[in-house]
Amino acid sequence: MMINPTTIVKLHRQLTLDWHQSPPTVGQTGWLALVAQNHLHNFQLWHEEDKARRDDQGFEYVYHAKRNIDHHNQQRNNLMEAMDQFLYQQLQPAQADCPFNSETPGMMIDRLSILALKDYHMAEQTQRKDVEQSHLDQCQLKLDRIHQQLTDLQQCLQQLIDEVIAKRRSFHIYYQCKMYNDPQLNPQLYTAATPD
Repeated sequence: MMINPTTIVKLHRQLTLDWHQSPPTVGQTGWLALVAQNHLHNFQLWHEEDKARRDDQGFEYVYHAKRNIDHHNQQRNNLMEAMDQFLYQQLQPAQADCPFNSETPGMMIDRLSILALKDYHMAEQTQRKDVEQSHLDQCQLKLDRIHQQLTDLQQCLQQLIDEVIAKRRSFHIYYQCKMYNDPQLNPQLYTAATPD
């Protein structure tokens, strides 16, 4: 199976457009379902982060946004690992005699997802009618930078995949080992549950 970064970038872009028009769903199957699910959690995380910055909605509103942020962030990390597990099985990277990449393909795909969201939302800013021209100019400059970052990262992902296939570079699956969401590992949770 070929992992195609161009397909991933196009999927991120299309899903971002679609999900801003109608309720988000994941219709993809197989490998692309993992990519789409990761992007969905980034999409939802993005909008919860916006909500968490509201000062006019009261404590409960921000509290629920923060809890949703925790949930989507955990799922996003789980899906990075799932993408890496899938790619590791598909690509069978070498285990010796070549350098290891510190950033995994799953991490790079996650970054491409976030850049797709930045692209969409920064482009919105360049179309606003209620701001000064200086705001539009600054946002256009940022949008150009985002486009360059997308291009660069897409090329880096393609290069990594090509080198892994050629056994010239490898990667490990880096499990997140998140502790704060685990009631057995977060001392604030397990000590609170212990009776005096």
